[in-house]
Amino acid sequence: MTQFLKYATLASTLALATPALATDLTEMSDAEREAFRAEVRAYLLDNPEVIMEAVQVLEERQQAAQEGMDVALVQANRDDIFNDGFSHVGGNPDGDITMVEFVDYRCGYCRKAHDEVHELINTDGNIRFITKEFPILGPESLESSKFAIAVRNVAGDDAYVAANDTLIRYNGKITEGSLRKLAMGLGVDADAVLAEMESDAVARVISETRALAQRLQINGTPTFVLEDEMIRGYVPLEGMRQFVDQVRDAG
Repeated sequence: MTQFLKYATLASTLALATPALATDLTEMSDAEREAFRAEVRAYLLDNPEVIMEAVQVLEERQQAAQEGMDVALVQANRDDIFNDGFSHVGGNPDGDITMVEFVDYRCGYCRKAHDEVHELINTDGNIRFITKEFPILGPESLESSKFAIAVRNVAGDDAYVAANDTLIRYNGKITEGSLRKLAMGLGVDADAVLAEMESDAVARVISETRALAQRLQINGTPTFVLEDEMIRGYVPLEGMRQFVDQVRDAG
C-alpha cells in the first residue's frame, strides 16, 4: 500500500470514527475539525514523502491534460502548421514525418538546440523540417527574423538556410550596419535585402506566424511540433530521437 493510500485510509478511518464526517467534512464541529487537522498534520510530519507523491501525481495529471490539449490544438491548425505556403521547408521534403520549429534567433535555448536539430535531420534523412520565424525577445529578434525572411525572398532557399545558420550563431548587436555586413558575407544584395525587410510580404509572414503561435498557446522558444506532438522547450538530441521514434511507431 502506498503512502498516498495510507493517507486516504487514515482519512476514511477518521470519518468512520466521527459519523458526522462520513458524508461531508463541512459538517464537522469545531472540535472535530481541529482533531482531524491535528491527525493529518501529525501524519504528514511523520510521512513527508506523501507530499512529494501527491505533487508527482498532480504533475502527471497536468502533463497528460496538456498533452491532450496540445493534440487538439495541432489538429485544429494542421494546415497553417504544416502547409502555410511561406515557411521554409528543409530536410527531406518527402520525409515520412514532419517536424516544425518555432525559433527566435536571440534565444539561448534555440541556439543550444540548433546543431542538435540539424544533426537529427541529417542523420535521420527522412524528416521534413519547417522553420517558423517567431521573434518574441525584443526588437533585435524581430529585425533578425525580418532579415532572414527578406534574404529568402531576395535570394532563395539556400541563402535563407545560410542566413538562418549565421543569425543563430551571431552574438553582436543587430543594427542596419551589422545586417548589411551579414548580407554581404552571405553574398546577397544588401540594399535589396534591407529594402525587402520593410515589405508587406515580410510583415505578413511575421504576423501570421505570431497569430498561429497564439492559437497554439505557444509563448516560448524553441517550440517543436512533431506530427501531432507539441514539444515545448529545448530537448537534447537523444530525447528528440526518442520522440521521432515514438511518432513513427505510433504511425
